[in-house]
Amino acid sequence: MLFNSLNFAIFLLFTFILYWFIGRKSLKFQNILLLIASYFFYSCWDWRFLFLLVFSTLLDYYTGIKMSEAKSQTNKKFWFWLSIAVNLGFLGVFKYYNFFASSFANAISNLGFSTSPWFLNVILPVGISFYTFHGLSYVIDIYKDRIKPEKNFVDYSVFVSFFPLLVAGPIERATHLLPQIKKERNFDYSNAVDGLKQILWGLFKKVVIADQCAGYANIIFNNSTEYSGSTLLVGAIFFTFQIYGDFSGYSDIAIGTARLFGIDLLRNFAFPYFSRDIAEFWRRWHISLSNWFRDYLYIPLGGSKGGIWMKVRNIFIIFLVSGFWHGANWTFIVWGLLNALYIIPSIIFNTNRANLDIVAQGKYFPTIKELVSMFFTFSLTVLAWIFFRAENLSHGWNIITKIFSKSLFVYPMYDKNDSVKPLMLLMIIFIAIEWFGREQQYAIAKLGIGLPKVLRWGFYYAIIIAIFYFAGTEQKFIYFQF
Repeated sequence: MLFNSLNFAIFLLFTFILYWFIGRKSLKFQNILLLIASYFFYSCWDWRFLFLLVFSTLLDYYTGIKMSEAKSQTNKKFWFWLSIAVNLGFLGVFKYYNFFASSFANAISNLGFSTSPWFLNVILPVGISFYTFHGLSYVIDIYKDRIKPEKNFVDYSVFVSFFPLLVAGPIERATHLLPQIKKERNFDYSNAVDGLKQILWGLFKKVVIADQCAGYANIIFNNSTEYSGSTLLVGAIFFTFQIYGDFSGYSDIAIGTARLFGIDLLRNFAFPYFSRDIAEFWRRWHISLSNWFRDYLYIPLGGSKGGIWMKVRNIFIIFLVSGFWHGANWTFIVWGLLNALYIIPSIIFNTNRANLDIVAQGKYFPTIKELVSMFFTFSLTVLAWIFFRAENLSHGWNIITKIFSKSLFVYPMYDKNDSVKPLMLLMIIFIAIEWFGREQQYAIAKLGIGLPKVLRWGFYYAIIIAIFYFAGTEQKFIYFQF
């Protein structure tokens, strides 16, 4: 059930009515309803993997309680490592087994030996990376005595499987989400309206920007040998906006949907393409994952407290793991390592926290220095995204080498040339709206509030019309594969 589908709209409306009109006076009813709705939502993808989600939930719920009841540190460690091993074991088998088997077979083959590895013929359970990280953070926090275990199984299950965030995040923390689940929630009209606006903007990002850019990006990447370096660069830019519109659009819809039920989810994007350096980019891109790695991996490794080599080591570990988290392909690992190389100079020269504020805050336009910094950071990001999108390392490398060739100065050519100009105009409008809304939680949160009502509503209707105009075949979200 996709967020950008009629089925989800019907499901959401039905759940909303039951939640507020029937269960508004009973927190227990609301939470049970959210759990049933979440399990139904997940089973629409593949009901067989619902058992895996339930098992993972039961495991972490039970081990959390057993850790708190442990009479010795040894017993506590046993339950902790049991949960970690099983969770990572499931993730490893479903997501990484075939990758390791294939890589091992290739390595053996290069040494002159023949092997016939056994591969798993299973699909990746949707959302497994996200709900596994929900459970891991919960178990780690209990082990570190940061939180007490949740005794109510329904409440804990809602924390793990709340349907807006179940498939592609944000990656929540028990310290943030569980208290909201246990707290009485009353309908707030202004909060619901704000949620609907964020859903609307998320749908615009997905349907109008991401899906339209995807058409050109797919053609260019899938036929990269036929195009010049200039066209390949344009294709990389299309993908850059595709993945941003797709993933941040999903996050906007998820966060807006949660607000309809009186729940605030963690922010996941903060206008990352307006970043002035790579460190700032990673504070603004997939924030919930970046913070997860910071708190549960980077800081335990020593963070930035040690010497220069420890800092460099920790950065490479973080980005290597981040790349590997995204998928079982060497292209993701190279993408992660590229970002590590990008950020290392700022770590060495201690400039990684130079840009903590919002660019050109309180101003309409950036300075020349800010504009150059944003352009340079964006360019590095585009090049890294090429490996993220490439089929394999040689595919990505061939595109990069062609971009840095004489054909970069050839006028770019596209298929469907008649429709590319309107898309570029849409992208310019999109960037302008994002720029003028960059100080808010999402671009249209307060855009046009000072305008007459007819103009403000005209803007919203224009977004709705654009969504319906460009809506065609339902396109899956990119991060569903992770």
